[in-house]
Amino acid sequence: MIENRSPSCLIVGNYCHDILIKDDTVIGESLGGAVSFISGVLDGFSISSTYICKVGTDFSYPVIHPPLICPSSKTTVFHAHFSSEIKREDRVLKRVCACDPITPSDLPNSHFSFGLAVGVGGEILPETLEKMLDICEIVFVDIQALIRVFDSVDGTVVPVDLRETGFYRLLPRIRFLKASADEAPFVDVEEVRKCCCLVVTNGKEGCTLYEKDRAQQIAPFPTIQVDPTGAGDSFLGGLVAGLVHGLGVPEAALLGNFFGSLTVGEIGLPKFDLKVLLRVRDEVQQMRLRCTRCPEGQNGELMFMKSSDHEHFCIALGAAKLTSTYPVQDCQWDLPCSPSAEQSIHRQCSGQQKSLSSTFYEEVINSADDIQQN
Repeated sequence: MIENRSPSCLIVGNYCHDILIKDDTVIGESLGGAVSFISGVLDGFSISSTYICKVGTDFSYPVIHPPLICPSSKTTVFHAHFSSEIKREDRVLKRVCACDPITPSDLPNSHFSFGLAVGVGGEILPETLEKMLDICEIVFVDIQALIRVFDSVDGTVVPVDLRETGFYRLLPRIRFLKASADEAPFVDVEEVRKCCCLVVTNGKEGCTLYEKDRAQQIAPFPTIQVDPTGAGDSFLGGLVAGLVHGLGVPEAALLGNFFGSLTVGEIGLPKFDLKVLLRVRDEVQQMRLRCTRCPEGQNGELMFMKSSDHEHFCIALGAAKLTSTYPVQDCQWDLPCSPSAEQSIHRQCSGQQKSLSSTFYEEVINSADDIQQN
């Protein structure tokens, strides 16, 4: 049960430097790490959050939520290798540098309504997740934080079965476990769904919620995929934002699909249109009022069955997406906030913009245009 007080979130995972390499040529670099995408969604909903992230003294980007600086370590670096011979989403990911892990002593001793374990480079330890489970009422875990191992020679990311990790014993205490369709084979779906809600994201197919004896398909939002990076992170941010604002789980997952679709439509970190955000926040508020009329909603329990207004909410979000007035590459992080925070957001946006070669950008846009025409 979610306590009747202002919800707060604890987000744990490191920032990274992401380097894009195509055919052995560096074509771009940007701020990376799941927290960089999740924070954009949670900030858009003005959700009170505490971020525990570590970086080295070489960290290159201004961010709204400052990390812990490790004086004797470098920032985690990932190389994403793409080839002209295969699809862009079929990348080879390598961790070439790893910052210090996040330990239990790095976490506050406060209580939080929600906790998100969203490591990408092995920075979350089993004992760190265990403390999160102690201090957070509901914990969401991205499975990549649990099953990624790294080749000792070149750092290539290799997933392993969840049962082979030190996290497996904690599974009964996790409330939500998110996995992509590519990661799902590394968990026993039938086993996991008995312990927690397993959310499997599947790109243009939307996502599926597995919970005890039921499975529910949640519809996607049509979009032209330009860059798949961070889609799952934005999805998780939308899911949590929906639950924080009192939506049922299926409706919160729909909100997750919505933000995932916005993210894949841009290169690098998404720049959410203020007009779209305000429209979405209004639709979420209206949906919340409808949810509170349900017996489950009145008791403060998480609601796992689709609301009778689920389809209406889906249509409303689709309409909100069409209200965007900004070109893809414009920087539009004009979120409702204080003047000082607004200045920080604008600085962050310019600092986080992915640095890309013009040839690469033209190639991506032309590819998207071809898909749209077909």
